[in-house]
Amino acid sequence: MIRALHTAAAGMESQQFNIDVIANNLANVNTNGFKTVRADFEDLLYQTLRPAGATAAGGAQLPSGLQVGLGSRPAATYGLFTTGALQVTGNPLDMAIEGDGFFKVLLPDGAIAYTRDGGFKMDAQGRLVTSNGYPLEPEIIIPPDAEQIMIGRDGVISVRRGGQDGVEELGQITLVRFVNPAGLNRIGMNLYRLTPAAGEPIEGAPGTNGIGSIASSALEASNVQIVDEMVRLIMAQRAYEVNSRAIQTADEMLSVAKDLKR
Repeated sequence: MIRALHTAAAGMESQQFNIDVIANNLANVNTNGFKTVRADFEDLLYQTLRPAGATAAGGAQLPSGLQVGLGSRPAATYGLFTTGALQVTGNPLDMAIEGDGFFKVLLPDGAIAYTRDGGFKMDAQGRLVTSNGYPLEPEIIIPPDAEQIMIGRDGVISVRRGGQDGVEELGQITLVRFVNPAGLNRIGMNLYRLTPAAGEPIEGAPGTNGIGSIASSALEASNVQIVDEMVRLIMAQRAYEVNSRAIQTADEMLSVAKDLKR
């Protein structure tokens, strides 16, 4: 009975972790470029009371063993990098990636981070920066007299200056994709850091090397599916309740065994 108490408690802890992950998905349903996270679980060690293939008293070989499990635990959190819906904003600085790829941004410590959030702004120097002020890499500077900003699907940024009829090309936006984007480390602020699990960055112009193209004046919405998350939330809640019921049942059985001496 004591084993059942610990096993069910491990199941409750696993479902609590599951609900934490689901709650974070739902909290980011309106976060640009957010990718749904799925919690994976694994069963814990088994107590082997009789091994499979052992010899019985009569000399026959047992076809199966006698084992009892000790619960479950979280094994991994896996990001689902499907493309979210595109939302047209009309802002020429907004960019959405159609397909695989990430924007590169420069952090204050000089390190490179990656993001799917293409809601860029201009700082005081005219640089394209994230909402937290981290500049796009390679650096793009919009001149102060630019009257029209154009971003092609290939990532080429052009502007039309005041009093001029021609178009001036400012630079090229490059994107980066990874063999295993789920291996990137989430650091908040819609940013990811590189880890060995993600593989080496594959950089190139949009539309090349398997990299997605850029849709200007649009943003990529979160790929969280509210209905799916609500179903998972209900399943996790029911699993939590069943595990708590197992603890209650084991406690009642222990109480019955304790009262046998009376």
